[in-house]
Amino acid sequence: MKKTVLSMLSAGLVMGAATGVSAAANPFSDVPADHWAYDAIATLAADGVIEGYGDGSYQGARNITRYEMAQMVAKAMAKDKGSAADKGLVDKLAAEFAEELNNFGVRVTNLERNADLVKWSGEARYTYTSQRTEDNKGKMSDSTSEAFLLRLEPKAQVNKNWNVHARLDSTVDVREDSTDNVALKRLWAQGNYKNFNVKIGRIPDTTNYDKNLMFFTQLSGVEVNYGQKVKVQARAGRINKDNLRYDEALKRATKRKISEDVASIQSLAVTVSPGKLSLTGAYYHFKSGMFKDTFYSKGANEENAHIWEGAATYRFDKNVSLTGAYMQNTAADYYKRSGLVHLAYKGANKLHQGSWGAYLSYRHQGGNTSMYPSCDGAFYNTKGIEVGAQYTILPNVQAKAIYFNGKQLENDRKAEKLFGRVEYWF
Repeated sequence: MKKTVLSMLSAGLVMGAATGVSAAANPFSDVPADHWAYDAIATLAADGVIEGYGDGSYQGARNITRYEMAQMVAKAMAKDKGSAADKGLVDKLAAEFAEELNNFGVRVTNLERNADLVKWSGEARYTYTSQRTEDNKGKMSDSTSEAFLLRLEPKAQVNKNWNVHARLDSTVDVREDSTDNVALKRLWAQGNYKNFNVKIGRIPDTTNYDKNLMFFTQLSGVEVNYGQKVKVQARAGRINKDNLRYDEALKRATKRKISEDVASIQSLAVTVSPGKLSLTGAYYHFKSGMFKDTFYSKGANEENAHIWEGAATYRFDKNVSLTGAYMQNTAADYYKRSGLVHLAYKGANKLHQGSWGAYLSYRHQGGNTSMYPSCDGAFYNTKGIEVGAQYTILPNVQAKAIYFNGKQLENDRKAEKLFGRVEYWF
C-alpha cells in the first residue's frame, strides 16, 4: 500500500481542523511546505497518529504494510475527536483493517485502560536536624544532618475492592553529597469492604491515634481493620530491627552482639469515639533474641516484650484538642514506661495556603516501650518538652519547625533537638 494513500486519507481526517488554523510544525525533512498534504501530515504527526523514520524523513512514496496502516488507524481511533464525517471515515478504515486491529488493538486498549487505574503521588522534602546530648562527664555532643528525600507512592486499582500500594524512597545527604539508591520501603495489597479492610505485604505500621507512642514504621505481615464507631485493628508479622530504634541505646550500653535481626510482632488495638472523646486501648507482643540483654532484663534471658497502651483525645472544638497516653512493658526491667500529654491548636491543611497549626507536648519515651515513636522532636529514650508549628506556604507546600528540650533517661543528662522541614507534595 502506498503511503500517498494514507496522506489522502489523513488529509480528509484533519482538513476541517486545519482550515483557517496554522498547522503544527512539520517534523519531516522530505515534506515541503507547499505539499498538498502538508497541513494534514504535520497535524497528525503532532497528534502522534503518524511517525517518521530515524533520519527525520517521512518517505511518503514508500510501500507500507497493512500492519503499519492498522497501527495508524488505531492511533487515529484513540484520538476520538473530529467531525462526524471524520469519525465515519475512521470507522470505515477500522472495518477494512479489522483483522489486524483484532491482533493488537485489544491489547492496546487494555493497556490504556489499566494505565488509567494507576495513580502516582509523592513528595520532595528537605530536612534539617540538629541534636545535642550530654555524656556522664558533662561533655556535649552535637549531631547535625541535612537531607533531601524524594518519595513516590504508586497506587493501582485491581478491581472494585482491591488495590496495590507501594512506597519508593531515595535520599540525598547534603553534607556528604551522597545519594542512596531507590529503596522499596512498602508494598502491600489492600482489600476494602463495608466496615472492613485488610492489608497484606510490607505494610505501614502505626496505631489508630495521632502522635502515638509506639510506632510509625513498617512491618511485613497482615493488618485487619474492622468497624466505624468501634474500630478494631489487628496485626501480625515480622519487623526488622532496622525499623526499630531499640539497638541505638543498646549499643551504647553494652558491647554484646544482638542475636537476632528480626522480631515477630502481634498487636490488637480498639478505638471508640463517643462524641468529642476518642479512646484507644492496645496490646503489643514482640519476640526477638535482641531482648536478651541486661539492658532489657535483669535475668538476661527474656525474649519477649509485652506492651500495654492506653490513649485518649478530647476535641474541645474544631481548633483545640488534648491527647494523653501511657504505655508499659511488663516484661522489661529498664525504661519500661512511656507517656505523653499533647495540646494541639488548629492544623495546617496542605491544600489551603496560609493555614497553620501549633502544639505543645510533654513526652517520656522509655526505650523498651517506645521503640519507634511517631515524632520528629523527642528522640529515643528521652523525656522533656516539645513545641512545634506548621504552616502552608503555598498549596501542597508546607514548612515545619520543632524544638525539644529534655533529658536522656539512661543518664539523666541534657538532650536537645532542633528539627526543620519543607515539604512539596505532588
